Amino acid sequence: MKQLSAILFAVVITFSACTSGEVEKVFVNANGYTFKNDSLVTFSTLVVKDGKVQEVGGDALAETASGQVTDLQGKTVLPGLTDAHAHVMGLGFQELNINISGIESLEATLDSIKAYAEANPELEWIQGRGWNQTLWPENEFPTAEDLDKIVPDRPVFLTRVDGHAAWANSKAMEMANISKDTPDPQGGKIIRNNRGEATGVFIDAAENYIAEIIPEPTPEEQRLALEKALNKMASEGLTSVHDAGISAETWELYKNFADQGKMITRIYAMISGTGQDFDKLSENGPIDSYADDRLALRSVKLYSDGALGSRGAAMKEPYSDDPGNRGLLFYDQEEMNEMVNKSISNGYQTNIHAIGDRANDEVLDAFAQAKETYGEQGLRHRIEHAQIVSLEDIPRFKDLNLIASMQATHATSDMNMAEDRVGPERIKGGYAWQTFLDQGTVVANGSDFPVEHVNPFFGLFSSVTRQDHQGNPPEGWYPEEAMSRTEALRSFTLNAAYAGHQEEVLGSLEPGKWADFIVIDRDYFEVPAIEIWQTEVLETWVAGEKVYEKE
Repeated sequence: MKQLSAILFAVVITFSACTSGEVEKVFVNANGYTFKNDSLVTFSTLVVKDGKVQEVGGDALAETASGQVTDLQGKTVLPGLTDAHAHVMGLGFQELNINISGIESLEATLDSIKAYAEANPELEWIQGRGWNQTLWPENEFPTAEDLDKIVPDRPVFLTRVDGHAAWANSKAMEMANISKDTPDPQGGKIIRNNRGEATGVFIDAAENYIAEIIPEPTPEEQRLALEKALNKMASEGLTSVHDAGISAETWELYKNFADQGKMITRIYAMISGTGQDFDKLSENGPIDSYADDRLALRSVKLYSDGALGSRGAAMKEPYSDDPGNRGLLFYDQEEMNEMVNKSISNGYQTNIHAIGDRANDEVLDAFAQAKETYGEQGLRHRIEHAQIVSLEDIPRFKDLNLIASMQATHATSDMNMAEDRVGPERIKGGYAWQTFLDQGTVVANGSDFPVEHVNPFFGLFSSVTRQDHQGNPPEGWYPEEAMSRTEALRSFTLNAAYAGHQEEVLGSLEPGKWADFIVIDRDYFEVPAIEIWQTEVLETWVAGEKVYEKE
């Protein structure tokens, strides 16, 4: 990057080397980018020892450093990328079950399900994820009847792409005893026909009617799912991920992998809710670091509403394309306040899913009363998604020192329907990354995988262009909210590390931090913007060890 050549390290940054441990690894001839004191700088030489960065500099360092030399032949090196909001086991099970994401018609979706069911006759349940009716020409929810035509004899349960709706066949509804008399639960809705009968789609909390009767995955299936997820994340250049809601059982699985040296992607985990799992996992307080920062457990994940695509996001006024429907709040204000207070009083960062403007308002009120009660504790609380926020509420993020944990690919996936949902005025506070950045709010980027693709370069591309992969719309969707390439990279590195209280050990290649980095096939800062999403990861390194290499 020519404009950065002037700030190429003239003076080598030195960290006092350890006197014991492994031989130094010296990476030379890199086209490297990193952050130093929050500014973007370039480097050509990287020295690593005992898994941490020792020195970073230019060609002069390469001439004086000694150790095991790797010539990177001019390839581009970036700090390892962090996905600040994702679902690790969801990704793993997506790899195990049927993946129907991105299919652009109901007919083709049904063909895929039928082929999967026929290829797996031993499965008691047909499960999968990814359907999205807004991609289909009919743009209507599917029905149990559709599934009955292809799988009538086994239960089918398929989660929508955003995880906030599910599609079941008649066999599954029969096993769950779903009838006209089955009530809509708080925070959920059963889609019904004009006779009041369930059609086969269950929104948010209503999904549990069927989900609760599905047999739990076996320990072996869980181990296999985690292995698949870790390998997939490493292959996409993710060296760290914030896992948005785990159980006590999953934490034990993660620890087991870490103890065996198999945790090749770092996981900053959030406890799911403040119920029994929280009571169990919080007995000894937050865990800032486990197994050399391979794991952390110092935050809690809560939900306030559903998703925009299924019209479950809680809005202050009715949906523009569905008058009378304002979405669903999962909890009233008092209940939300109680959960927030329980988490905060135990010393946990609290991260709350809020998509609609009404949900964001409720969460902001909850954090405001907590600040009044407990003061400023420096816990760096977060609103996850912060997707549609009233313009008057955006400054409250700054006032309350909240992090906006947002997912750039949500904007480019939703732009085909988001304005239809909320209208031309409310959309001004939607996916408003630059507005948050301009007021000094930290924006941590992610994907929400498997809701979106795990590839972080899709998110970097969306952040910079606000376009689809065909380059539409030509100027970008509400382009004034786009990020610069530097802002986007920071949101997937230093900002994400800050959002996990880990900026002292992760997020950049600075002396003393873990040597987590990736080697990619093109210069992220120099290629045409349309190429960013096409970037391929050649190598992924975690703590100075190669965990992935492209064949």
